[in-house]
Amino acid sequence: MIRHAKSDWKNGSLHDFERGLSSKGYKALNTMSAYLSIQKLKPDLILTSLALRAQITADKLAEEIGYKGKIHYMDELYNSRPETFINVLSLQDESYESIFLVGHNPELTEFSNFLLRDNFYKFPALGVLALELTIESWSEIVENCGEITFFIQPKQFKYYVPKQIRTILSERAED
Repeated sequence: MIRHAKSDWKNGSLHDFERGLSSKGYKALNTMSAYLSIQKLKPDLILTSLALRAQITADKLAEEIGYKGKIHYMDELYNSRPETFINVLSLQDESYESIFLVGHNPELTEFSNFLLRDNFYKFPALGVLALELTIESWSEIVENCGEITFFIQPKQFKYYVPKQIRTILSERAED
């Protein structure tokens, strides 16, 4: 699960659904996508909210990690209850072992807490929560079926950016 990058609030006339990303959001997106590339994390499918900031996040992540698969832009993932996430995931093909779900807070926090035995506090902007689900099929999603594999967020790179990430960011800047 991935929360969208930090959104842009400069244009107060835009509807919430239409807000893009701030410059800080783009910078964090570059860093986080570099981290995911280094970890060789590529999903089999990306599902994202239709809100502009989520679409931009999903598209940029996909591009930067070299993902060539499908991205499904879904109105259902905007302002939804955990039951909606369950319904969306339960309909996915069994061939997908790994899915990136790009959305919003508090919805992602609520869904995480449904899946986890432990309480997950709150998704920060561009937080990435990887879960291992103890299910054989997407249709088997139930409460407490997940365990945290890892959690990362942009603040982890505020004071120190590992050399591998700096190298990727430098290469991208040259392109």
